[in-house]
Amino acid sequence: MSIIRRITPLLLALGLLGTAAAQEAKLKIATVDMQELFKQYHRTEEAQKQINVERARIQKENNERLARIRELDTELQNMRKMLDDPSIADSKKQEVYRDWTMKQNEGIALDRERREFLQRRNQALNEKMVQRMKGILEEIRKLVEEEAKKEDYDYVFDKSGLSTSQVPFLLYTKDATDITAVLLEDLNKDAPADSGAAVEPPVEEAPTEAPAAPGEGGAE
Repeated sequence: MSIIRRITPLLLALGLLGTAAAQEAKLKIATVDMQELFKQYHRTEEAQKQINVERARIQKENNERLARIRELDTELQNMRKMLDDPSIADSKKQEVYRDWTMKQNEGIALDRERREFLQRRNQALNEKMVQRMKGILEEIRKLVEEEAKKEDYDYVFDKSGLSTSQVPFLLYTKDATDITAVLLEDLNKDAPADSGAAVEPPVEEAPTEAPAAPGEGGAE
């Protein structure tokens, strides 16, 4: 019994020393909103504007191709009326039918080329956009890492990160410092004077629906 009495104070003292050591070794934790940094970064806005310009250029060329296809479709409809007109001689109808067939094939080929052009250019633009956004995210990640090293943080958690079930990974952190505002100020220190604020992610445009193949519905 006397041995237990002598050991107990010693264990208690060791326990207090352990607690004090743990407090001294307390982790320094920070949080950051990566989505907010990405949206508010002026380079994201610049990239989005350039992408929108390229997207508009693609759409303009697509519309020009569609206009030619619609012209052909109008010509085909007029020819079809001539073929159905009993007052027109058969010899003339044969000539019209040859032209009708050539224009129909031309329209089908033009529409196929238009669709392939649209798919090819949109795919290239999307790949370019992904690479640019990856580069911007990597730039932000490096800045977060530099800030963490400078301020001697043990961990920096992205509070905007979601799990596969759309639940935030970070639900609670005690005594964590949010460094989002500090990083955002650093990111935008060289922003142009006319730079805007938040930028929404690019919205995918629905593919332009092509008209029916020239002569379709009128020719058998």
